[in-house]
Amino acid sequence: MPHPLAGSSSEEGVGGDSTPSPDLLMARSFGDKDLILPNGGTPAGTSSPASSSSLLNRLQLDDDIDGETRDLFVTVDDPKKHVCTMETYITYRITTKSTRVEFDLPEYSVRRRYQDFDWLRNKLEESQPTHLIPPLPEKFVVKGVVDRFSEEFVETRRKALDKFLKRITDHPVLSFNEHFNVFLTAKDLNAYKKQGMALLTRVGESVKHVAGGYKLRSRPLEFAAIGEYLDTFALKLGTIDRIAQRIIKEEIEYLVELREYGPVYSTWSALEGELAEPLEGVSACIGNCSTALEELTDDMTEDFLPVLREYILYSDSMKSVLKKRDQVQAEYEAKLEAVALRKEDRPKVPADVEKCQDRMECFNADLKADMERWQNNKRQDFRQLLMGMADKNIQYYEKCLMAWESIIPLLQEKQETK
Repeated sequence: MPHPLAGSSSEEGVGGDSTPSPDLLMARSFGDKDLILPNGGTPAGTSSPASSSSLLNRLQLDDDIDGETRDLFVTVDDPKKHVCTMETYITYRITTKSTRVEFDLPEYSVRRRYQDFDWLRNKLEESQPTHLIPPLPEKFVVKGVVDRFSEEFVETRRKALDKFLKRITDHPVLSFNEHFNVFLTAKDLNAYKKQGMALLTRVGESVKHVAGGYKLRSRPLEFAAIGEYLDTFALKLGTIDRIAQRIIKEEIEYLVELREYGPVYSTWSALEGELAEPLEGVSACIGNCSTALEELTDDMTEDFLPVLREYILYSDSMKSVLKKRDQVQAEYEAKLEAVALRKEDRPKVPADVEKCQDRMECFNADLKADMERWQNNKRQDFRQLLMGMADKNIQYYEKCLMAWESIIPLLQEKQETK
């Protein structure tokens, strides 16, 4: 069955087994079909309308928790700098291995730049409006503050782009998208961009134009809860991100002081006799602490902050899908009311009302499934992130402790000699 957002109408009735809440549901029987306003999405036990991939593919990948049955692997590596007359940019190698029938070859290797990833994400948003599209790392950086061609920046972006593609690869619907296939396999992606797809993305166009003239009465409770959670989640992460950046800034300033502080003891030792060895020991100790602090700061910058920023962007993406869902619900409510105002006792159900209900239920089901998948990924990612942060801090303090403990025997020897 075609995706409801692609413009095809459903011939079968869409009903719910549960009794709707009177505050959030309006119902009226028209012929053999009951049209209802949403009371929070698809009832339990009701599957989402068919999407762009088969239900079998969706179930296979949903059950593929340990990766043993995965049939698509994508990696991003080997960044290269290209200097042209008009611009300078970085490309990345995209390596794809798959046993899927959609791929003509078992392995592909192509090069893509950031704007190609941006093109892919836009196409996914247009063609899969009911799904959560993973975010890309921000494109723009402040000139003079971050060198976008530095080895550190390029590596951080490479990791983010690799994660972006892996998120898509692991998704039971997005991974089968035709644009994604072209992105992974086309040697000349620019030619494809100019030519365009023979099949237009009617799905995206149908959603893009539903907002005009429709106003949502109220968001169903479970989706209202999702919206409130996302607002609070983004606020908390934003606060943590700002504080973490201040901490890193202060650590970098402290590191500069330590690097100036340690050598003073070394130059002082040249003036002393018995104190020379302990003073050299203190200088070496401070040097070791400086190295440990630099490693901790690098870990925070390269591993901790990018995850925070990714999930802040992720919450924005989820809010965007939630807003699209609201627009479809508002359109459905308006059309349902228009039918209810007719004088006929049992008027025939207009096809566009049925289509709108299908779109709304598709949004509900897909949004809830993606929200659950996102929550699972978030739990896993933040457990790993916080465990890594704890481990790095423990290593830092252990190195500092060992460094300071190493000079105690030197001081004790001098006391015993005296």
